[in-house]
Amino acid sequence: MALPISAAEIDVWIGTSSHPSSQGIYHCRLNLENGKLSNSQLAAEIKGPGFLAMHPKLPMLYAVGDLQGTPVVAAYRIDRQDGKVSLKLDSSLPIGDGGAAHVSVEPSLGRTLLTAQYGGGSTGVFKLDEHGSLTERTQLLEHTGQSPSGSDRQSASHAHWSGFAPDSRFAFVPDLGLDQVVIYRLDAPEAKLEPHGAGQLPTGAGPRHMKFHPNGRWIYVLNELDLSVSVFDYAAQEGRMSLKQTIPTVEKSELAKEQTSSCAEIRVHPNGKFVYAANRGHDTLTVFQVDSDTGELTVVEREPVRGATPRNFNLAPGAKWLLVGGQDSHTLASFEVQGDTGELTYNRSIINTPAPICVLFGPED
Repeated sequence: MALPISAAEIDVWIGTSSHPSSQGIYHCRLNLENGKLSNSQLAAEIKGPGFLAMHPKLPMLYAVGDLQGTPVVAAYRIDRQDGKVSLKLDSSLPIGDGGAAHVSVEPSLGRTLLTAQYGGGSTGVFKLDEHGSLTERTQLLEHTGQSPSGSDRQSASHAHWSGFAPDSRFAFVPDLGLDQVVIYRLDAPEAKLEPHGAGQLPTGAGPRHMKFHPNGRWIYVLNELDLSVSVFDYAAQEGRMSLKQTIPTVEKSELAKEQTSSCAEIRVHPNGKFVYAANRGHDTLTVFQVDSDTGELTVVEREPVRGATPRNFNLAPGAKWLLVGGQDSHTLASFEVQGDTGELTYNRSIINTPAPICVLFGPED
């Protein structure tokens, strides 16, 4: 039986790159009282499980990776016996357009799963049955076009993230190559998408990931290439995004000594007062304060991650703790979150784990 979020500990699942040191998906535990981490252990063998997602209602975990030489999306059943937790492969389906960079599950019915293919420039749509098993790929939607920036990385589509509106009426796929968030209308019972429109980013921004504010009226898009966050007003009935602010995560003067720098992940505090963004190369997390009237951002601090290349991080249930994966340092570090200021304090709990690039909690209840 899964632990409730009020319990002393919670599961932490770690997706990894295809680094030689990694064998697949890893697992550890976070103590919600003191923020300490247990040692990580291999939970399932799969090559390059770069991103993970949890079913909203069932003890099922999904990963995109490679099984027996084929890029797939895989469903795992979370199994608990004699106080031990493990992953049992339930089902898998080929993606059909190379490997995926992201996976997500529709949070209302839990019957639609999306993948975003960076290399192929497409969105994959998959149907889940009532048990959370993968049954079929219903669509593979190719993105077309390019950014006017002229950058090599923006000469074609590069879908990088997938997710859903709070009311599940629309789905969103930030495309780094197009400088757009591609918007689809969702038919949840049929697990199908219909092209609907796009949210336009500044030229050369390179949108990577995005998150909704808890009020559902604001969207925060993390731009990988120009290290910034773009704030959008969101009209839920129309499924329309309107750009209102773009703010740097790190000032260009601070990047002068870095050979390469790029943004990686963005999260919104559940109280809606703070936004967090990860900066690779600079190896920091930027903490923003949210204006309660407009949703616009101002910088609070930039906190070193105590590791190298923070490709992913996540706020634990209750948002008292934040975990940061250092892809190149092979570390997972714990930080305490100050609920009144949003600031981060290093908890001096850090473990070694191979090439972490996704941090996922749960199941939560």
